[in-house]
Amino acid sequence: MTDFPTLAELAAEEDELQLARFTNEDAWTLGTALVTRARAEQLPVAVEVSRHSHQLFHAAMTGATPDNDSWIQRKARVVHRFGHSSLYVGQRSREAGTTFEEQFGLDPQLFAAHGGGFPLIVRDVGPIGVVVVSGLPQVEDHRMVVTALRELIARQRS
Repeated sequence: MTDFPTLAELAAEEDELQLARFTNEDAWTLGTALVTRARAEQLPVAVEVSRHSHQLFHAAMTGATPDNDSWIQRKARVVHRFGHSSLYVGQRSREAGTTFEEQFGLDPQLFAAHGGGFPLIVRDVGPIGVVVVSGLPQVEDHRMVVTALRELIARQRS
């Protein structure tokens, strides 16, 4: 089993992974980077990138199912509601000695505080969208997104 990052580590990632801008072209770059990795590693994931709830990119790789789209929606709702990655929200509950479901009483058919959803934050603007991966164990979904965001930020700087 993959170890969960601490709440402090997840908060540091969110602070680090703030973008200079986020255009439709950036959404394409981010989405295709995730798909390229999924293809190379034959990962059965679905990927979505949205800005202000407008879907800019969506792909489902071989092995992904309609359930992955449901997970994407549920993770994205957590990111929108709490302003943090879906893994951060779930970890906050775990570190408080409870579960997300017990702590907030939200419908689990609508909200999933499982890793893979990450806020798209533009520095000095705030959250403007969400990137979500679904199909792997939750920490792996989260790490896949973090890696792709780091690459996008490095590309924006060059």
